[in-house]
Amino acid sequence: MTHTLETLAKLEALLEERKSADPEKSYVARLYHKGDKKIAQKVGEEAVETAMAVAASDNGELVAESADLLFHLMVLLHARGLSLGDVAVELARREGLSGLEEKASRTP
Repeated sequence: MTHTLETLAKLEALLEERKSADPEKSYVARLYHKGDKKIAQKVGEEAVETAMAVAASDNGELVAESADLLFHLMVLLHARGLSLGDVAVELARREGLSGLEEKASRTP
C-alpha cells in the first residue's frame, strides 16, 4: 500500500510541475494547454477503453487502461485545482453509508 501512495504522490507532484512546462515538450502541459474539456474527453475515452478491456476479459489490458484512466483523471483534477486528496475526503465522507443511501442523498 505504501508503494501505491508514494507513486500517486510522486505523480501528483509531477502533474503540478508540468502546469508550467512547455506544451511542445510535455504531453501533460499540452493537455493543460488544451483545457479541461479536452482533458475530460480523454478521461471518457480511457473509461471506454477500460470497459472494453473488461469485455475482452484481458486483465493485463485492464490494468494498463486503468492506469491511463487514473492518470488522465488526475490531470483533470489538477487542471481544476483539485487532487486525489479531495476525492479521498469525499470517499471518507461516504464511509459507513450504503451505496444506495449515498446515491439517494444526492440532489438531482
